[in-house]
Amino acid sequence: MKFIYPAVFRKKEDGGYHAFFPDLEYCEASGDTLDDAIDNANEAARNWLTVELEEDDPLLPYVSDHEDIEVEEGDIIRNISVNIRFYEGWDE
Repeated sequence: MKFIYPAVFRKKEDGGYHAFFPDLEYCEASGDTLDDAIDNANEAARNWLTVELEEDDPLLPYVSDHEDIEVEEGDIIRNISVNIRFYEGWDE
C-alpha cells in the first residue's frame, strides 16, 4: 500500500537539513544534505506508519494540502512516498 505525506525540509545553521511531517506527530528526520534528509525522512515516515498500522485500531491522519502548511522562508516541501507491503496474516 502506498502512503504519501508532505514533509517540510528546513536548512539548519550547520548546513544540514531538518525535516518534519506536519501530519505525522513527532515524525522527524535530519541529514547532512537535502538528499540525506529526504532518505532519512522516508525511513522515519515508514517507521511511523508501520508502528501505527500495528495498532489494534490504527488511525492514519489526513494529508495536508501544501497551501495549508505553515512554512518559513527557505523551507522546502516535498511529498514523501512510502510503500508498505502487507503480508498474509499481517493483521493477526
